[in-house]
Amino acid sequence: MNPFWTTRRTRLFLVVVNLPIAVAPPVFTLVGTPQTPPTPYPALIPVALGLLLAALQLRHSMAAARGERPEGWQWTLGAMAVLAYLPLVWFGRPWLDAQVLLAASALMVVPRRCAVPVAAVPLVVTAVSSAWQSEPLDDVVQFVFVVLSGVLLSIIAVALYGAARLVRLVEELQVARMELGELAAERERLRLSRDLHDLLGQSLFAVSLKGDLAIRLLRHEPGKAKAEIESLVVVAQEALRGVREVTRDEHVASLPKETEGAVALLEAAGIGVRLDLDLPAPHELPDRVHATLAWALREGVTNVLRHSQATGCEITGGTRDGKYALEIVNDGADGEIGEGSGLAGLSDRVVALSGSAVVEHTGDGRFRLSVEIPQEAT
Repeated sequence: MNPFWTTRRTRLFLVVVNLPIAVAPPVFTLVGTPQTPPTPYPALIPVALGLLLAALQLRHSMAAARGERPEGWQWTLGAMAVLAYLPLVWFGRPWLDAQVLLAASALMVVPRRCAVPVAAVPLVVTAVSSAWQSEPLDDVVQFVFVVLSGVLLSIIAVALYGAARLVRLVEELQVARMELGELAAERERLRLSRDLHDLLGQSLFAVSLKGDLAIRLLRHEPGKAKAEIESLVVVAQEALRGVREVTRDEHVASLPKETEGAVALLEAAGIGVRLDLDLPAPHELPDRVHATLAWALREGVTNVLRHSQATGCEITGGTRDGKYALEIVNDGADGEIGEGSGLAGLSDRVVALSGSAVVEHTGDGRFRLSVEIPQEAT
C-alpha cells in the first residue's frame, strides 16, 4: 500500500469524523431547536464562528495524529474557549454543543496529568446548562438528565480524541510494516550473501586448483589433464546449480556429499586427510543440524585450502555430552585468526541452534575449528 495514499486517507477520516460535530452548533443556531427559535443575527456570523472553531479543532486533531502538540497550543485552546463560550451570549442553547469540541481539544493538547480535569469543565457546563434551560422536571429526572447528557457528551469528546489516536496508530502500523519489509529484505540479502560465500568459496577454489593441475599435466600426461578438466567442468556446473538453488532458497547442504568433496579436494591439494566421522545418518539428524554441520565442514575445509600451508588435516565428528560435535584441525596455520564473512556466517548458523563455534590456535602450530550443537536443537 502506498504510504502517501494511506496518510491522505487517514487525514480525510479525521475531517469526516470532526465535521458533523463542528457543524452542529452553527446549524442549530441557524435553524433553531424545539426549545429555541432561529437566530435573528446574520447567518454569516455563526457560520464564520463555526468554521474558525472547526479549523482550530482540526489543527489539534492533525497534530495529535502525528503524536505532537501544535505550536502555541495554549493560545489556540484559549481561542476555542472564547469561540465556545462568548457566542452563548447571543445564540444561547443551540451553541452549547461547541463545548464538546473544546473538551476534545483539551484531551489532545493539554498535558496528560491535567487533560481530563480540563476537558471535564466544558462537558459539565454543557450538561448542566442543557438541563437548566429545558422545561422544569422532577429533581430525580433532572439529575438523571444531567448525568446522561454528561455521559453522552463525554463519549463524543473521547470519540474525537480516539479518532486522532487511531490515525496515529494506523500511521505507526504502516511505518512498522515498511520497517518489517525492509528487515525481511535485509535478512534475505544476508542469507544470500552467507550462502553464496559458503557455496562458492570451496567451488571456486576447486576450479582454480583443478585448472592449475590440468595445466601442469597437459604437456606430459594429457589423459590425466583431460580428466581434471572434465572434473573441473562438473564442479563448475554444480556450483552454477547451487547458485540457482540458493537464490530460490532451495539449496540443502549434504554432509556425506560435503565429506566426499572435502576429502577429494584436500588430497588433490596434496594435503593428507584423516577422517573419523561417527555422526548419526543424515535422516536421523534434524534437518537444520544436518545442514549446519555440512556447511561447517565446507567452510572449515575451504579455510584450510585458502588460508593455510597445511600438509595434514584431521576431520572428526561424533556425539558427546548431549551434543553433536565436528572438529577440523590442520597443521599449517600461521598468523592471526581472521574474522572473515565465512566464519561469521557459520557462527550465525550455529548460534541460531544454541550451539557454539570456536576457532583457535592450539599452541603446537595447529589450527582448530570446533562446532558443537545440542542434540535437542531442531
